[in-house]
Amino acid sequence: MLPKKLTMPLRRNGMDPVPELGLMREQGPVQRMRRVFGINVWLVTGYDEAKAVLADTKSYSTDIRPMLGMGSDVTIGGLGFTDPPEHTRLRKILTPEFTLRRLARLQPVIDRVVSERLDAMEAAGPVVDLVEEFAFPIPFLVICELLGLPVEDREHFRKLGHARFDITEGGAGAFGAMSESRAFLQDAVNRQRLQPGDGLIGQIIRELGDDVSDDDLGGLADGVFTGGYETSASMLSLGTLALLREPASYALAGRPEHVDSVVAELLRYLSVVQITFPRFAKDDMELFGKPIKKGDVVIVSLSGANRDGALGADTDTINPHLDRPTHLGFGHGFHRCVGAELARMELRSAFLGLVGRFPQLELAVPPEQLTFRDLSIVYGVDSLPVRLHSAPGRVA
Repeated sequence: MLPKKLTMPLRRNGMDPVPELGLMREQGPVQRMRRVFGINVWLVTGYDEAKAVLADTKSYSTDIRPMLGMGSDVTIGGLGFTDPPEHTRLRKILTPEFTLRRLARLQPVIDRVVSERLDAMEAAGPVVDLVEEFAFPIPFLVICELLGLPVEDREHFRKLGHARFDITEGGAGAFGAMSESRAFLQDAVNRQRLQPGDGLIGQIIRELGDDVSDDDLGGLADGVFTGGYETSASMLSLGTLALLREPASYALAGRPEHVDSVVAELLRYLSVVQITFPRFAKDDMELFGKPIKKGDVVIVSLSGANRDGALGADTDTINPHLDRPTHLGFGHGFHRCVGAELARMELRSAFLGLVGRFPQLELAVPPEQLTFRDLSIVYGVDSLPVRLHSAPGRVA
């Protein structure tokens, strides 16, 4: 089990970071949390300081393989745990698939999936679990379409979701789930090498052929799953809960001219990805007045930085009308989420559809009955029972 002080950045009070995180930021935007196995662990909670760390391409390594006893020849998967030039090479493979032009082909898919889920909710109502019926199916089905996974493989794939981010038992379960999903996607790549599908995996194989290895492509596909499924699902469920507490903002989310502002503010306010990948200091250095030793771990609290007063007034509330600096919900710098635009497309379509279909949506249980995922790198709510139409006799 991890020490409580070390897990503090992953704890919340409902949708808000625990007060200790704000107090730590007030004391100084860079603070040493604890020494673990002879290594200092530092936490960055300030907005400007977080941007500086995330933009630094020279002072840190994100290669976690040495910490796991792995050699540099082992493919770790995804982009988050790699450094240049390996990171640069892999990102160059993936980035063309996430341009606005390429993603435009998914807009009809997203709109169809949203419409189908709204129909299913209507049929199952008047009370449904929004997590089960709406928030998780939408990004899951979109990611499956993006990757080009056969329908018959999807149920097994679905079960590998939030266990990847759960560190309740110290991370063993998360690494196990990572290994299993990685093996699953590696098998999908092997099959599509022989018969490329219509999705991202098949497209990259057709364009690059033997210039991209199965290991690299499997790792990239796994990274797409990691970054695009659980995160968007949590944003849809927590975002809906947050909007239900702010009826005026909920109404704005149903208007095309305002939905983008609402989505941006929700991404900042919720910061469902609570911390960044760990960064390991390459050399002794000073970080905003703090002495960092070679090998020390530096972690950026995105939930802390996104509540910093540097982003404007009332950062602990939702205000889509404020013109704030760019939030860090997708990270920053060369490790910024490559699928950010896809996530925005999903959130935009989902909220427009939800508010348009169910303008009187309301929580169906007392808020104190909701349970949240404590100690998860990607924060979320376990279930969200909602009433699709205002209860009889109640003024909407």
